[in-house]
Amino acid sequence: MKRSLVLLFLFSIFSGVSQVKQNYTIGILVDYTTSEVEPLLTKLQSEIRAVVGEDAVIHIPESNILANNYNLEKAQQNYDQLLNNKTDIILAFGVINNQIISTQKVHKKPTILFGAINRDLNSDIDLTKETSGVENFTYLIESESFKVDFKIFKELTGFKNLGIAIDAPFVDILPLKETFDREIGALEANYKLIPFNNPNDIINNLEGIDAIYIAGGFFLTTEENRKLAKAFIDKKLPSFTTNGPNDVSAGIMATNQSDDNLEQFFRRIALSVEAYINGESLSELPVFIEYTPRLTINFNTAERIGFPLKYSLIAQTDFVGEFRNILSEKKYSLLTAIDEGLKNNLSLQASQKNVELSQQDVKTAKSNYLPLLTAAGTATYVDPDAAEISNGQSPEFSTSGNLTVQQTLFSEAVNANITIQKKLQKAQEASFNADQLDLIFNVSNAYFNTLILKTNVQIQVQNLELTKRNLQIAEQNFEAGQSGKSDLLRFRSQMAQNTQAMVEAINQLEQGFITLNQTLNNPINLEIDIDDAALSEGVFKEYNYEEIANLLDDPTLREPFIDFLVDEAKTNAPELKSLQYNLEATTRNLKLNSSGRFLPTIALQGQYNRTFDRSGKGSTAPPGFGLIDDNYNVGLNVSIPIFNQNVTNINRQTAIIQKDQLEINKQSTELGIAANIRTGVLNLVNQISNIELSKISEETAIESLELTQVSYSSGSVNIVQLLDAQNNLLSARVARANATYNYLINSLQLERFLGYYFLLNSDQENEAFRQRFFEFLSTRN
Repeated sequence: MKRSLVLLFLFSIFSGVSQVKQNYTIGILVDYTTSEVEPLLTKLQSEIRAVVGEDAVIHIPESNILANNYNLEKAQQNYDQLLNNKTDIILAFGVINNQIISTQKVHKKPTILFGAINRDLNSDIDLTKETSGVENFTYLIESESFKVDFKIFKELTGFKNLGIAIDAPFVDILPLKETFDREIGALEANYKLIPFNNPNDIINNLEGIDAIYIAGGFFLTTEENRKLAKAFIDKKLPSFTTNGPNDVSAGIMATNQSDDNLEQFFRRIALSVEAYINGESLSELPVFIEYTPRLTINFNTAERIGFPLKYSLIAQTDFVGEFRNILSEKKYSLLTAIDEGLKNNLSLQASQKNVELSQQDVKTAKSNYLPLLTAAGTATYVDPDAAEISNGQSPEFSTSGNLTVQQTLFSEAVNANITIQKKLQKAQEASFNADQLDLIFNVSNAYFNTLILKTNVQIQVQNLELTKRNLQIAEQNFEAGQSGKSDLLRFRSQMAQNTQAMVEAINQLEQGFITLNQTLNNPINLEIDIDDAALSEGVFKEYNYEEIANLLDDPTLREPFIDFLVDEAKTNAPELKSLQYNLEATTRNLKLNSSGRFLPTIALQGQYNRTFDRSGKGSTAPPGFGLIDDNYNVGLNVSIPIFNQNVTNINRQTAIIQKDQLEINKQSTELGIAANIRTGVLNLVNQISNIELSKISEETAIESLELTQVSYSSGSVNIVQLLDAQNNLLSARVARANATYNYLINSLQLERFLGYYFLLNSDQENEAFRQRFFEFLSTRN
């Protein structure tokens, strides 16, 4: 019994001792540090603590984070400092630290070297080993390779003279020339080495190259990368970086590094620390980190430098940036597009010429009341025998001239024609107004359809990225034995289909810009872009969407609202005004050929005659007779047509038929307006409902996909269910993105039927429109 108590007591002591956590102090050696590197070091510390968890207490004092600023001597001092203080584990990062750490024969403290080893470059570490085999030492080898990057960059651009920018301190430390001579030579190209200490060193040495590769620059800030990217873009230089997608987001054209690499890298470092704390030897830990490379391209940068994207690479490419036309020479808002369309559209210009021609017809009709003055000259030769006996009245040779003036004083036909041409001019102006209203809608329709196509490109890109993510899940499931190879093949097929859909979406967007250019009378190949449009923002801020939605949602208000719109449309419709003017012109023509035909035409005529010369026989008058060289006459002409081959009766019958036809067309147009207004309102109701429901649909589809992805990862659902969830999200995103644009298109179409565009009228005019509705509503109650 006593022995048992002793054993129990000893067990409790050992248990208490085992529960005491060990403390580990970690030191971190870096080559350089910036304000943007510090968050990464913080993230690394958090990852280590999270992975180690309850196994130990991790301390990383700020005094143990040492930078050498690319100085070998300082790097040695920093290393010695960690060896001589209470540091338990050393984490070393960078090319300079690599020169110190990798050459150590004996590692006095556990050391993990990472982030400094390129497969093509390092000569101090045996890359054939799966573990370090060195006591107290391990390293992490990334799968990045200059050789692979150069090959991809060559495939993308076909460069002949490559600029390779690398941190200046590395030039004398690393075997760069040997490596680059070998790899660039294999691609049958030349290169120019550009050592740099700051971005200006690169910017000032870009002559003689047709592409630029950033082989270092891990410590460049985002702002410095933006500066470099702008310089490359200005010189139309394709650029490629050995660093990750963050640099591509800053404007560098491309990288072959995955966005997941950094997290994976930090996780491996943390796992190595945990393994050592748990008693594993660093010398036995695996050294390789196999990344899945992902080509990432900045779409906007590629557009700016005129870089043609190869569709063959799209399936293996991620894109950053906005899918908008960076090269646009003009960027339109809806109002500026409408304004330019009204000024430049060719069809509208032709319609304007019809108005001008009708004005000329009015002038021609009025000119019939202007005097007509003619001058004539005559040279006459008369038979000499006849001239001799004419007593001087018809000399053998004579020249003469006359002036004749005619003035219509009254003509029913002229009066009718003036009135008719004025009415036809008004009708033509109304037709021109209709053409303007049509053009405004056509421009708006082309504008919003282009926005829909632009949004569709972005959605197709997102869907392609989603398929790539699902393919990764399928690959993981296949490797874990949770699914068969058929899932992989199905997602690869899906990715090919999504890629084709994205390519088609991009081309459709280009077609949308072509249509808009044509409508605005721009050169078809002019690079343009358009602003986005949203309800309750910008020019649509006054679109009281909720008020209209509530109005149309109430059946007791909907019918009165439709009746009011129909009345307003009939008042505004230029088509009805044109028909009315034509009807008035036809009525005047009918009056002319009815009672008007009995009204006389009264005209005044005068003539002045002069003989300039007489000669030859009969040129002198006999004695007692005189010859008059000047004379004039004035007359008043009154005429009434009695019978003109029955033309008047025929014209009268024709006018009656034309009048009946115009009245029928007017009735048909009024019915069409009423039908269009009612249809437009119903379409608007549909779109209002679509806006609200599409929000719910997209939110539900996103949640459903996330749940399905998790279930598929665990093998709970099959590939068909995952594809259905993805396709459902695609449809929901398209519906959600297009809902607002379709609502605005339908709104503007209703306004076209109404003959009144709220966007183009003042707040006072729009308020007056609302007041007319309330007044109309009060008269019905």
